[in-house]
Amino acid sequence: MPVAVVTPPVPLLVFDFDGVLVDGMVEYWWSARRAVLSLRPGLDLPEQAPAGFARLRPLIHKGWEMVLIAAELARADLDLTALLHGYQQALAQALARWGWQPDQLQEALEQQRHRAIAADPERWLGLHRFYPGVAERLGRLAHEGVPWLVLTTKGGGFAAQLLAAQGLQPLAVYGHEQGPKPVVLERLLKRGQPLWFVEDRRPTLEAVRAVPALEAVRCYLVSWGYLGPRDGENLPPGIRWLEPEAFAAPLAAWP
Repeated sequence: MPVAVVTPPVPLLVFDFDGVLVDGMVEYWWSARRAVLSLRPGLDLPEQAPAGFARLRPLIHKGWEMVLIAAELARADLDLTALLHGYQQALAQALARWGWQPDQLQEALEQQRHRAIAADPERWLGLHRFYPGVAERLGRLAHEGVPWLVLTTKGGGFAAQLLAAQGLQPLAVYGHEQGPKPVVLERLLKRGQPLWFVEDRRPTLEAVRAVPALEAVRCYLVSWGYLGPRDGENLPPGIRWLEPEAFAAPLAAWP
């Protein structure tokens, strides 16, 4: 009697945006700098991102933090090493120092982006680049019958415009407006479909792994993007390392 072959269910791929699909480092500084100057016009901030901004980027989680870090980099007495080693505590201290609130900074950032898009959308889009091979791989997912969506701390509308410019149509784009990533993943799990979550931020994946309800989510940390120098070392159980070669391969070959 022939043996029935059981085909595993097709997973729903959930991609982080910045650092996984798109390198927006130029735009981050461009918009964060303008947001800071809208709040404190007298600050001296360079047109090009200082080296400290790139070093701090792996720690930055939300857009408002970019604005705050840009302001901090204008301080002549900034201790960058201390900021790198005590980032979360330094954020609270910096908010108090400048007299700002996270929502205020997020709004200033998004206002700058809206103005930039309204004034010259092509220029704003040109401040981003998809990582090599990523747009092509996302396009092939449709032909393979694999659904995918985007889960980002960026405003969902901004991510959707960048995807549309590449002719890419995910099932959905969930931005910071929909809540923290673990909360959104819990909602997505209710679809009854396996979830594969692809991120470049190790603390985010660790936060997902710490939620018992999300134990079934398969987590991937990409080898590109905004990684800290040791983020790929000694990964805890449940977080898999994803190289570009594996990403480009059929899902059956993913680790």
